Amino acid sequence: MADQEEEDLRMALRMSMQHSPPEPKRSKPRENVAVTSIDSSEESPEIKARRLQRELMAAAAERRMMMGKNTGSISTLERPVGLNVSDNAVPVVIEDKRVSTGPGSEKVETLGYGRLLSHDEANQLFSIIFGGGVSRDILAQWTNQGIRFSPDPETSMGLVQHEGGPCGVLAAIQAFVLKNLLFSPDKFGWQDPGSTRSSKSEWDVFSCLTEDGKTRALVRSIGEILSLCGSNRRVVIATLNVLGHENKSSKDGPGGEIDSKGLETLSIESALDLQRIIRVNECTSPASAFKKLEAMVPEFQSRMGAMLFLISALLSRGLDSIQTDRDDPSLPLVTAPFGHASQEIVNLLLCGQAVPNVFDGRMDFGGGMFLKGIPVNVEVGFLTLLESLNFCKVGHYLKYPKYPIWVVGSESHYTVLFALDTSVQDENELEVRESQIRKAFDAQDQSGGGGFISVEGFHQVLKETNINLPPEKLDYLCNTGFIVRSEFWQVLLDLDKSLGGLKDSTGLMGKKVFDIYHFNGIAKSVVNGTQLGEIPVQRPRLTKLRVSVPPRWTPEEFIADMAATSVSTEKDAVVEVSKPEPCQHAPLVDCIRTRWPRALCNWVGDPPSIVESMSLNFRGSCKIMVVFFYKLTDNPS
Repeated sequence: MADQEEEDLRMALRMSMQHSPPEPKRSKPRENVAVTSIDSSEESPEIKARRLQRELMAAAAERRMMMGKNTGSISTLERPVGLNVSDNAVPVVIEDKRVSTGPGSEKVETLGYGRLLSHDEANQLFSIIFGGGVSRDILAQWTNQGIRFSPDPETSMGLVQHEGGPCGVLAAIQAFVLKNLLFSPDKFGWQDPGSTRSSKSEWDVFSCLTEDGKTRALVRSIGEILSLCGSNRRVVIATLNVLGHENKSSKDGPGGEIDSKGLETLSIESALDLQRIIRVNECTSPASAFKKLEAMVPEFQSRMGAMLFLISALLSRGLDSIQTDRDDPSLPLVTAPFGHASQEIVNLLLCGQAVPNVFDGRMDFGGGMFLKGIPVNVEVGFLTLLESLNFCKVGHYLKYPKYPIWVVGSESHYTVLFALDTSVQDENELEVRESQIRKAFDAQDQSGGGGFISVEGFHQVLKETNINLPPEKLDYLCNTGFIVRSEFWQVLLDLDKSLGGLKDSTGLMGKKVFDIYHFNGIAKSVVNGTQLGEIPVQRPRLTKLRVSVPPRWTPEEFIADMAATSVSTEKDAVVEVSKPEPCQHAPLVDCIRTRWPRALCNWVGDPPSIVESMSLNFRGSCKIMVVFFYKLTDNPS
């Protein structure tokens, strides 16, 4: 009798998972069996377990059938590709979570295999990411990049990039991982980084990280980004439709890793492939999302990891919302010809919206024409080499994030800049004054970011900021009928602090010295040791920079002021004051100066690199801005 009941329940569950009712089952009629009532307290453990299993199976079948009735068609729980399950196999019981959505209401959130993408959804997703003419090389870059930490002790906190293309995705994840590791260290089982700065090795801050702590930080970071994309209401997680493999224990992480044989036949070359191999789960509670992401670690570490994460972020935001966020929805998010992540992808991961520009808010040109920028404050920011070249202007939201961590963009690559404590974000007296004057000027700027204001607006700026210009300086600035920001700023630099300017005769108002770190995830061959015959290892690059913001108004003045001198003590002993190290330059320094003007940088060893040697691609993130308005002047600061 028990076998017959289980067979009927399996049949009911299979019927509930089909698009149309199956043919009636032809079997022998059941024999008349007397039903005996049994007190549940007298059931043996074996009988009780069988009864509970049947009840779960029946409840699962009922849920599937009810969902089908409510949507007008029976929803499907297709079998994963490569999973060989016979008709007589016991079906998988899907775990459900009950999430409160309001007083007296309860919503069932289903976790398990998830659902396949619909035909239209797969087509739209593929088109948004790659467009219509994507090359196989670009597809290979995005489907052969896992989200894995470096095995090298000195860069163990960093994610390694082996393929060109997904650097924007990896850099954004890296920024959030650093945020969690550096500023919530107690949650991941390691020492506060502030207590290790006096250690013998500069990299002891990161060498004490455990694999378990890094994995939990990664899961938390991915969850935070996806929740940000889902407006903190939902998280959509894309998984591989390949469940015939088993997770194997791996020294690279507690979650193990996916057997590579299970991925050998997988490729994404069309929307049909997305529909075939991708499943999605939607979570509306942080607990269920975290649990699902924890189980997903081996898939994120697999060669499809970066692609799965990008799809998850896009679906969490919603494909229609993604297109609404953009200025030009006809362009793919992965840019040709080199397959780099667009600024829209990076902005989506940093602020939750796929806007294409880096300024604050929206820039309105009138006549219904406008450009979209960053709408809100962010936790990790963004700096770009393009600003130093006057191709764009990064706004306050990205330049001054909550934590001292920035994704750094160049013409061809994304890297990460970060500090170990938040004090580098503190504004000194000079920076507070600069911000006050900038905000007053920008409030009068009606040129769409061109950097000039009217004479009437200029007088309002002088009034709001208590600047007393000498008559000759005032006439000089106003003689053309409009005031250019760079000319105004130069006058302020020469105007004494007592008159409202930025020149400080003491030379102390703008002084600042701090350490900052740069991480480039591109794996390079480095000899592991100094002995001859050592095997080169692939590892990323971590560089420590000493940043000095000079108190004078030119780097030359600062160097001259700090030159070697002889100081006499009370006992006439002569103490030699050494000359500071000469400042060094690399493209990263230009990026740093967009955040800290006049900054001087020093480092040990090779200069930090912000470019990707595989290819060069001038990013399109700010090209739209150049089309709409012409930059009349250089950045004044």
